[in-house]
Amino acid sequence: MALWCAEQGWPVHPLTPGSKLPAGNCAACSSPGHTAEGCPCLTAGRWCHGFFAATTDPALIRTWWTKNPRFGVGIACGPAGLVVIDVDAHPAPVPSRDRLLPGIPIDDHVDLTGLANGFHTLGLLAALRGAPSPADDTATLRVRTPSGGLHIWYRAHPHLPLRSSTGSGKNRALAWQVDIRARGGYIIAPGTTTPAGTYIALGTSRSPAPLPNWLAQDLLRTHHAEELHSPTAAATMPPPRARQAVIAAGGATSVPKALHTVLAEVAACAAAPEGMGFTEKLNRAAFTAGGLVAAGRLRPHEAESLLRETATTARPHQDRRCESIIRTGLEAGARRPLHPQGRA
Repeated sequence: MALWCAEQGWPVHPLTPGSKLPAGNCAACSSPGHTAEGCPCLTAGRWCHGFFAATTDPALIRTWWTKNPRFGVGIACGPAGLVVIDVDAHPAPVPSRDRLLPGIPIDDHVDLTGLANGFHTLGLLAALRGAPSPADDTATLRVRTPSGGLHIWYRAHPHLPLRSSTGSGKNRALAWQVDIRARGGYIIAPGTTTPAGTYIALGTSRSPAPLPNWLAQDLLRTHHAEELHSPTAAATMPPPRARQAVIAAGGATSVPKALHTVLAEVAACAAAPEGMGFTEKLNRAAFTAGGLVAAGRLRPHEAESLLRETATTARPHQDRRCESIIRTGLEAGARRPLHPQGRA
């Protein structure tokens, strides 16, 4: 399983046999105050420090699991580009209504009879968004946990770094008994066995589907967006309004899907300081926005704001160049109104 995961591009690390915890390696790495940063074990190819040691190197993986074939398999979610919805079903007192879906008030007239676990709160959130519950999403990889919970695997958007959370904490939480495994966390691969049982993949899908747009919106709302502090990392992260444009698909926001698609292409140019067809992509986005404005499907100031913010994210300090491209594209698009059925 470890090699199969690595073939999918998911960095793996060993778990202690019969446990959900990362395998230890040496006493020094377990001492107080010792951190992964600069640890010689990692550069020497040892598996200390859990997901910090995760790798896709087949030779290293074979070496690790040859030393102990009983190792379980952990996957570092951030480097793997995964967002996993971890649904619990533990018997526990149901909290007050304001803690079931943090940030979403639930009126007293809503009947919560029978609500008892994370399957119910996730289903309630999905119902409020007019979407099916991710727990029933047969198009993506789902893994039943030994405790009766469920791991729902999705591919993260490359320009929407998300971080992990647990339950209904005060600062960052999606729903009661629903955890998020993303950057800063790991997930247990199917086939791993603990004393409680084995993690079993359900259905026929073995690949994570793209993270649903409505769910991405709620993860933004609940403060799961990664805080990027380095200039290089921050340059790849669209500003708040542009993030909404990148993930919107005409449902959760007013941004039409046609504009979402071309804005995402512009935002992707942030991955490199030059090239990537930036001028052509920004011109196409402005042309699309101009057509949407002419058709009455987008307000002029919204179009200009989205284009400027996304362009600035991809090419900071090139405002004059970007303004010229945007203006030319908007003017050209305005002569060809873009209706749902196509250009006029």
